[in-house]
Amino acid sequence: MRQRVVRVALTAALVAVVLLAVPLALAIRSSLYADQRDTLERAALAGAVRVSPDYVSGDPVELPAPPAGGRLGLYDPHQVRRAGSGPRPGDTPVRQALTGEVARGRAGGDLVVAVPVAHDERVIGVVRASTPVAAVRDRVFTAWAVLLGVAVFALAVAVLVARRQARALAAPLEELSRHCRAVTEGDLTARAAPSSIAEIDQVARTHNEMLHSLAELLRHERDFAANASHQLRTPLTGLQLALEAGLAQEDDARLRPVLTEALATTQRLHHTVEEVLRLSRSGEAPRPTAGTTEVRQLLRETEERWHGLFAQDGRRLECAVRDAPADARIPGAPVSEVLGILLDNARVHGHGTVRLAVRDLDDVLAFDVSDEGAVTGEPARLFDRGRSGNGHGTGIGLALARDLAAALGGRLSLTKGHPATFTLLVPVGREEAAQEAEGESR
Repeated sequence: MRQRVVRVALTAALVAVVLLAVPLALAIRSSLYADQRDTLERAALAGAVRVSPDYVSGDPVELPAPPAGGRLGLYDPHQVRRAGSGPRPGDTPVRQALTGEVARGRAGGDLVVAVPVAHDERVIGVVRASTPVAAVRDRVFTAWAVLLGVAVFALAVAVLVARRQARALAAPLEELSRHCRAVTEGDLTARAAPSSIAEIDQVARTHNEMLHSLAELLRHERDFAANASHQLRTPLTGLQLALEAGLAQEDDARLRPVLTEALATTQRLHHTVEEVLRLSRSGEAPRPTAGTTEVRQLLRETEERWHGLFAQDGRRLECAVRDAPADARIPGAPVSEVLGILLDNARVHGHGTVRLAVRDLDDVLAFDVSDEGAVTGEPARLFDRGRSGNGHGTGIGLALARDLAAALGGRLSLTKGHPATFTLLVPVGREEAAQEAEGESR
C-alpha cells in the first residue's frame, strides 16, 4: 500500500509539474526573445536620434554604445554602412526599414532591429541594432535549467510528503493486519488499537465488535458442550455400572445377550460424548493413532452392530474388504463413529441394500458407504450444520462426521449422487502400526 500511495502522489505531482512547467518554459522563451528585441529597438532609436541630416555630406556621426555583446550601425539609402558596426552591405531588415517601417527579424545568426531615420518626410538612413541569437538562446537554456531544478525539487518534496503520508496511512492497516493474524492463531483477546484516521478507526471498531460477538458465541457453545457432556457423564456412568452389575448377577441366558448389547451401546455413547467434548475444545490436536484397530476387526464389529437394525427394516448390509493390507491399523473409535453416522444416514434416508467397502489407496484407506437411493441438491451443502435435505433429522450427523474425519487428518465427501455413495479417507501409517502391535505383543 505504501508504494501505491507514493506512486499515486508522484504521478499527480508529475502531471501538475508538466502542465505548469511546459507552458511556463514556452512563456520564458517568448519573453526573453521579446525583451531582447525591445532592447535592440531602444538602442536603434537612441542611435537614430543622434543622426544629423548632414552625415551624407561627410559630417561625423556619434552613435551610442551598442547593446552588450551586440552591434549598432548606420546605413545610408544605398544600404552602405557609414558608421558603427555591422555587415558592410545592408541586409534584408535594412532594406525593409528603408520603406519607412521598423523592421524586426533574423539575419546571419543575429536578432536584428532596423529603425529608419527620417528628414523632411523622407528616409535618409537606417540605424541597425543586432545581437547574436546564441546569446539569447543561452539565456533561455539557463532559465529552463533553473525551471527544471525547481520542478525536480518540487517532485522530491512531493515524494517525501507522499512517503510520510503513506506511512501514516499504512501503519494502522499493518497493525490491524497483525491483530487479525493474532486472532487467526487463536488469540481471541486481541483487540485493534485506535489510530488517527477516522475511517480506519471505524473499521477497527467494527472488527473489535465482531470479534467480541464471535468470542462470546464461541464461549457459549463451548460452555454448552462442556455442561452437556458433564451432565451426561454421570448418568451414563451409572447406567454402565448398573448393566455391569446386572451381567454379574444375571444367570438367565436369554437376558445376558441383551444386557451385553446394552452395555456396549452405553460404552459407545460414552465415547461419543467424550469425542464431542474433545472437538469442542479449541487448540487440541487430533489424535489419529490413539487406540488403533485392525481394519478387518473394525468391519466385523460394525457389521455385528448394524446387521440387526437393517434386518428389522427388511434391508441388507454387506461389508467387504477389497484390498486392504493385513497390517493396516486405523483409529478405531473415531472411524467407527463416522461409519455409524453414515450407516444411520443410509438407514434413515436411503433405500435398498447398504454396502460398506474398504479400498487401499497406498497411504490412505477409503471407506465407501453406499445404498440404492439418490442424493439431490448441492452435494457441498449436505455437510452444512443444521441442514436436513428432506426435512427429517437435525442436520448435525454429517457435519459431525466431517469434523471427526478432519480431526483424524482425513476427509469425508459425497463421491456419487446415484447410487448415493459417501467416501471416508483415513490416513494410515504402517510403520507406526507395526511398532504399536509389537509393543502390545510384548
